[in-house]
Amino acid sequence: MTLDTATAVRPGGADQTPRVVLSARGLRRDFAGFVAVKDVDLDVHHAGIHALIGPNGAGKTTIFNLLTKFLQPTSGRIELLGSDITRTPPAKVARMGLVRSFQISAIFPHLSVLDNVRVALQRPSGLGYQFWRPVSALNQLTPRARELLAVVGLDDVAHRLAGDLSYGRKRVLEIATTLALDPKVLLLDEPMAGMGHEDVGMISGIIRSLAKDRAVLMVEHNLTVVADLCDWITVMQRGQVLAAGDYATVSQDERVRVAYMGTEHE
Repeated sequence: MTLDTATAVRPGGADQTPRVVLSARGLRRDFAGFVAVKDVDLDVHHAGIHALIGPNGAGKTTIFNLLTKFLQPTSGRIELLGSDITRTPPAKVARMGLVRSFQISAIFPHLSVLDNVRVALQRPSGLGYQFWRPVSALNQLTPRARELLAVVGLDDVAHRLAGDLSYGRKRVLEIATTLALDPKVLLLDEPMAGMGHEDVGMISGIIRSLAKDRAVLMVEHNLTVVADLCDWITVMQRGQVLAAGDYATVSQDERVRVAYMGTEHE
């Protein structure tokens, strides 16, 4: 897959720019003298799908870690829904509506699919701290858990062990557990990694549906997915923004072509 062969399709085709729900200005992160992220400006819009792309080592995952506060920025400012979260702890940021997935699937394989989602629902429902209550107290979470499983197409396997699911469906289950936190901004780190064509199509459809009422920011290497799914693309190289725009714009940028494919001399 190259920048030449993908075809851009902007979902929804809306002309008006939605409001910014997550933004970064002058974002920088140093590691013992190495600058991993430098002077990054980023705006993520409601009801849109925004991709971070770039070669390995470009700083994409570091940006995710900075936005979700797993790392503190060396300098710069981050705002979520109009509030400064630059120094806010990650757990509070998640409660404010900024939720992420990881490259490695994070589920409980020995629990059922339904129980994985019920566990995720304990925190927003307040049951996470009520350890003295009987297990039957979780039954009140079952209707909402089933709703979330229906959203991602897993309602037919609710009682199967999560560990028995295919790799693609495990990633879908992880999306369901992140939805349990009712995110306003959903960050997906390489959601298509390691998937076959059928699973890629399934998850693309789920992400497109989820973005109707929330913002999605995703790191993705599959340029076919990026072209088909994403409204806006930020291209990273060596910790800095190389280009930004819709797919038609960035795919014609000579700097982006060189970053992905190298020069003829190289």
